[in-house]
Amino acid sequence: MTIKIWKSLLVILLFTTAAFAIPKAEKKALVDLYESTNGDGWKTSWNLATKISKWDGVVIEDNHVVAITLFNNNLTGVLPSSIGDLRYLKILNLAFNTIEGQLPVGLFQLTNLEVLRLGKNKFQGTIPNEIGALKKLQHLDLYHNNISGALPEVLGSLSQLRVISLSDNNIQGELPESISSLSNLERLELSENNLMGDLPKNLSALQELKILAIANNSFSNKFPSEILKMQNLEVLQIQKNNFEVNFLADFSSTASSLVVFDFDGKTNVSYSKRNLKDLYLDSNTRTAKAKFEDEEEKN
Repeated sequence: MTIKIWKSLLVILLFTTAAFAIPKAEKKALVDLYESTNGDGWKTSWNLATKISKWDGVVIEDNHVVAITLFNNNLTGVLPSSIGDLRYLKILNLAFNTIEGQLPVGLFQLTNLEVLRLGKNKFQGTIPNEIGALKKLQHLDLYHNNISGALPEVLGSLSQLRVISLSDNNIQGELPESISSLSNLERLELSENNLMGDLPKNLSALQELKILAIANNSFSNKFPSEILKMQNLEVLQIQKNNFEVNFLADFSSTASSLVVFDFDGKTNVSYSKRNLKDLYLDSNTRTAKAKFEDEEEKN
């Protein structure tokens, strides 16, 4: 009887130990992350002598690391290439820290990644073509970094993308035509960069798009008025560009979901207010402002 009890306890002990035994490569990747980003100086640090399951911000499922969330945790230094050994990772949220250096190659080996949030850091360099390997990516956030160079055409092959947040960087060149094929995209935020040229011709095909923020760039030529007909669009910010705009925007029949419209070019605007709550127009469109105020008083 005693032997049976001990055998049962041994099985339980072995099962419990195995339940937290992640692969050595994954544990090493976590330790590398800790050491290369000054883990001792984090707001909430890890005790490397304890079980990984107790490390703050780390989620383990089926003996693999599937999520790391260290948002606003005073991470400094660089992101190690061994991050690529976390092959089961779905969520990586290191936003609002001061991590610098280039995006490591290992980052683009995380083929199960769905959420990549690295906004408000000091990353440099370009977004490489290797990002095309992240086929499951839904949320791409590199807002407020020092990312430069052109956006790769392969970005348009990431069909699961819902959010592209790349505002406040040094991204240059034209917006890839392939962006227009991202049928699930809900937010396209590219303000405060050095983008130029025409907007993609078929951008209005993004019927799920709710936010289009491309202010403070150097986009030029004709602004596609078809964008105002996008039925789910709620926020449109296109000010501080070089658009040659002279279209008739009739908000009574188009842009029914539009809540915010920021624009500073020459236009002739006619509308009823409907859902519009924030209308910003410059001195060239004072007549439109007056119409908006009159309509607001009527409602």
